[in-house]
Amino acid sequence: MLIPKLLLPVLVYEISTSTVESIEGKISRFTRKWLGVPPGLTDVAMICRKAKLRLPLKSIVEDYKYGKATLMTMFEDSEDPAVRSIQP
Repeated sequence: MLIPKLLLPVLVYEISTSTVESIEGKISRFTRKWLGVPPGLTDVAMICRKAKLRLPLKSIVEDYKYGKATLMTMFEDSEDPAVRSIQP
């Protein structure tokens, strides 16, 4: 529920990938503390979609990159020439 609310401003405004990575690190740290897992548990174990024990967690950085790519495609494939000429 937090990620969609977080991603909209991140996609609209110019925020660097390193900033999004630091936000994900902070969220990951608090999530680990809340779940009570050891700090050595990797992000792969928490975000993996193919593991037998899957947690309903998503990577914010992956969603950020996917959202930016979608935004670029929407600008490039727009019917309106004014929108198509925008250089994000």
